[in-house]
Amino acid sequence: MQKTTTSRTRRAAAVIAATASMMAFGLGAASAHVGVTPESTMEGGYTELTFSVPNESETAGTNKIKVELPTDTPFTSVRAKPVPGWTAKVVTSELPKPVEVQGTTVTEAPTAVVWTAEDGNALQQEQYQTFSISVGTLPEAGTTVMLPTAQHYTDGEVRNWSEPAVEGGEEPESPAPSFVTTAAEGSGGHHAPEPASATENSEAASTSSADTTGQTLGWVALGIGVLGLIAGLAALVRTRGTSKG
Repeated sequence: MQKTTTSRTRRAAAVIAATASMMAFGLGAASAHVGVTPESTMEGGYTELTFSVPNESETAGTNKIKVELPTDTPFTSVRAKPVPGWTAKVVTSELPKPVEVQGTTVTEAPTAVVWTAEDGNALQQEQYQTFSISVGTLPEAGTTVMLPTAQHYTDGEVRNWSEPAVEGGEEPESPAPSFVTTAAEGSGGHHAPEPASATENSEAASTSSADTTGQTLGWVALGIGVLGLIAGLAALVRTRGTSKG
């Protein structure tokens, strides 16, 4: 009887250990990359882009985020949403070559947005923050908008999320946040509404960056892990109850 009880105890402990490992993997996958979620992806319109930034370092904080904006399909309007404890700056530069946007030739445009943490407000371990910008106008449907992002740490390290994701291929180690624009509803034109109307476009389908799928799978794994942990603890309690009897 003692051997049976010991065996059950070991099996229960093994279940708990395996579940804890799965939970750790799930948490890592859920917060692995910097990603972007567009409120709308309709061509010719305005949208809010929200970047989710996890702190991955075990020894340093994130104190600066720089998002590069496209220059071949530039945004003519960019506004940064305030983040408490951080300063935001929209950088406007001359474009590599003139680009026609909505029938107008554009030679300079916003090319980057930089958020810098004020003293004592760096993003710490096991934390994340969201940073949002309002942009427009979006390029024609089917355009992949890449937004390479540099994540700076307090120890001087810089993580560049800049690798393009290839459809059907493996996810790169440091994928760039990106999304694909979609056709305007009920029209083949390129009407550009005012920025305030971005909320009205929120029902449009959005395509998140490549890491979004990984984050979803991570949370699913976390849920499975929690259920497994509960089952393992229940088995351990039953085993102890049997041994006492």
